[in-house]
Amino acid sequence: MPAPSAPPSPGLPDNALNKSQKFVRLLEALQEPGGASATVLMERFGLDDRGLRRYLSDLRDLGLPLQSDGRGHERRLWLDASYRRQRVQVSLLEMISLRFGRAAFHFLEGTGFAQDMDDALEVLSSLGGDGFDGAKNLDRKFIALPEHRKDHTRDADHIDELISALVYDNPILAHYAKVGGRTRRYSLEPLTLAIYKQGLYLFARDREEDKIKTYAVDRFRSIQRRRGEHFEYPPDYRPDALYADAFGIIGGTVADVVLHFNRRASPYVVEREWHASQQIRALSDAGVELQMHVSIGHELKSWVLGFGPDVQVIAPTTLRDEIQRLHREAADQTDPSRHGRPE
Repeated sequence: MPAPSAPPSPGLPDNALNKSQKFVRLLEALQEPGGASATVLMERFGLDDRGLRRYLSDLRDLGLPLQSDGRGHERRLWLDASYRRQRVQVSLLEMISLRFGRAAFHFLEGTGFAQDMDDALEVLSSLGGDGFDGAKNLDRKFIALPEHRKDHTRDADHIDELISALVYDNPILAHYAKVGGRTRRYSLEPLTLAIYKQGLYLFARDREEDKIKTYAVDRFRSIQRRRGEHFEYPPDYRPDALYADAFGIIGGTVADVVLHFNRRASPYVVEREWHASQQIRALSDAGVELQMHVSIGHELKSWVLGFGPDVQVIAPTTLRDEIQRLHREAADQTDPSRHGRPE
């Protein structure tokens, strides 16, 4: 975690300041009589359009009465005369919580999304109260261990377009490649951006099929936001309903699943909530029975297979037969005699 920003040095030009110092100086410039033009602010602080918009958005998020007049680079910006600057306090524990939460988003490094989060945290650090000087080594005291993640560094432009489309209810035209399939063109109404297993997924309505589907963001080959077009965000839409029965994020045929875990696996099974519908009961042999009303898809099968001989599928019989078949195929793949290799 970077140290809290010191007051800007009198001899240091504004465009050489760090982000939090620029934020303080920008706030002061907007309180000067007549405010300042967008052009002057960008030149003074070394910002482009996107950078200035980010700072102004942060000011609005803090509830400051930002006013503007005019258009483009010549628009004038100022804080309403009724504003009296007050110190915004962020406690040390609040900052730790924010930093800890930010650590879980390492898979978004290299994207504008991650940069925006870092900028917001730096601004909040500069507005913190007493005690931040003693908050040392937070980046080593609170960490998120790396998981298997998707690489979204190449998706930065797509993520920016999706976030804007979500905020402004713009439809998008996109080219999307399914796993093992060809790339197709879609007209979509983006509804929710979701995080699952260190990856980004979009819930969107396919206009052609009039159906809400799930799309992996890294499989988009192009995204074009229709800026001049808007759709009505469905008032009865609930994203949690899309994955309520899924064992993960992808749905499928729903069934009552019954699994028996032996005493070796049972401690691991009982310590987590695997699905909202789950019911667990102890068995006489120190194992446990897990019952779920859940979609039977790739995610569930992979999870069951991961327990190897420590789990027995009781129901449904179709899942039991499928797991047995997959185990046999795996055993065949590791049998040296089938590949002409000596043991």
